[in-house]
Amino acid sequence: MARYTGAVCRLCRRSGEKLLLKGSRCFTPKCALDKRPKPPGQQTTRRRRRFSDRALQLREKQKARYTYGTLEKQFRKTFANAERQAGITGENLLILLERRLDNVVYRLGFADSRAQSRQLVRHGHIVLNGRKTDIPSCLVKEGDTIGWREASQKSEYYKQLIQDIEAKTVLNWLSLDRQNLVGQVLTLPTPEEIDARFDGKAIVEYYSR
Repeated sequence: MARYTGAVCRLCRRSGEKLLLKGSRCFTPKCALDKRPKPPGQQTTRRRRRFSDRALQLREKQKARYTYGTLEKQFRKTFANAERQAGITGENLLILLERRLDNVVYRLGFADSRAQSRQLVRHGHIVLNGRKTDIPSCLVKEGDTIGWREASQKSEYYKQLIQDIEAKTVLNWLSLDRQNLVGQVLTLPTPEEIDARFDGKAIVEYYSR
């Protein structure tokens, strides 16, 4: 499967804001955006030109892609699914991205970043409704339960997570049994419950041209 293998901190610098791609590290002095706020690449002393509307739309689309860790083909497919649904396409897109299994694992606090949660899913540590699922893009539904494979509960990572999970917060559309590390989707998320770092309307405008 194709995936981005470059330095993720460059993505934050390119976007001009923190996308929280490295979890708790983004809140420490080690954050690359705090140390080097300028975009990656050779810097010039010339005045930076203004971005066109098209460039701003592209920037919002890329921020969404970087945040959820998808490549262009997969992101375009998700957008096409959002277009086919009733309602506002930008909001539908955001909800579909939030419903990804790797994102839900991250939202439950099982991982510090979406990249880490994606790795947990791919390595078969996560079960969905009692069955092992290794597809990070799988969409959860209302009433679904997300837990840990029995064999994975013996790992050092799981034992440490049991201690750290108390300090983590869970969004209102999810519930979490902190003793057994089992989460449940209470209802599908709404745009108001999601801390989006991009403009869904601009993404719709980008693909509408």
